[in-house]
Amino acid sequence: MEQITEKIRTLVASMGFTEVRVEVEEEHRKIGVHIGDGLTREEIGFMLPALEHVVSLIMRREKLPLYVVDLNYYRKERERLIAELARAAARKAVTTKEEVELPPMNGYERRLVHVEIATHPELTTESVGTGKERRVIIKRLA
Repeated sequence: MEQITEKIRTLVASMGFTEVRVEVEEEHRKIGVHIGDGLTREEIGFMLPALEHVVSLIMRREKLPLYVVDLNYYRKERERLIAELARAAARKAVTTKEEVELPPMNGYERRLVHVEIATHPELTTESVGTGKERRVIIKRLA
């Protein structure tokens, strides 16, 4: 994996960033890329999908399994917020006894909601909609 981390460091440095650190968590197949050049959350959110795409191309070329890429802990923080949103929606569904519809999310984020609610004995989830409008509905079990 050292060869891959070096390729990622070189890639990010070629983008003009000087403070780059790459950490690989092989057990969970995650790669953390940390850029210390003062990026805003908006810039990170914009860059992350492109960086993840290029890293996946590198991994495929090397015939390695795909890894999830996190840039400056952006994904980790987003996962925490999604889980928090799911828990709040679950409380609302239990209290009001009505369905709670969450905003549109990508497939990864919807999966996080499904996993979070799966442990709740009174609730179930369902994905509805298509494309960028696909979202999760949390509802009570019959």
